[in-house]
Amino acid sequence: QVQFVESGGGLAQPGGSLRLSCVASGFTFSQSRMRWFRQVPGKEREMVASISRTGLGTNYADSVNRRFIISRDNNLNTVYLQMNNLKPEDTAVYYCNTGWDNPWGQGTQVTVSS
Repeated sequence: QVQFVESGGGLAQPGGSLRLSCVASGFTFSQSRMRWFRQVPGKEREMVASISRTGLGTNYADSVNRRFIISRDNNLNTVYLQMNNLKPEDTAVYYCNTGWDNPWGQGTQVTVSS
């Protein structure tokens, strides 16, 4: 079955960095566009970044553009999210997925606070 396991979250200071990882299984990873999402309690889940099957095409939400970098390793079935210049408003649970239709993983908590 389709499964996503996110890791790498934690506590960071404003201006700091974190690198998230997500290992996917149960489908042909190299043939799937991958996306990172985040959700704050009480708010809708939002997509923050996506990457094409080859990794050559990326898109970002305006709120994270020029601070976050999405990448992937098709040999490891893994997608990454490098988060730089973190802000308190980046605090959320982060998830990866192919889109909105597959089951969600447990996510990884990112907290940005001084």
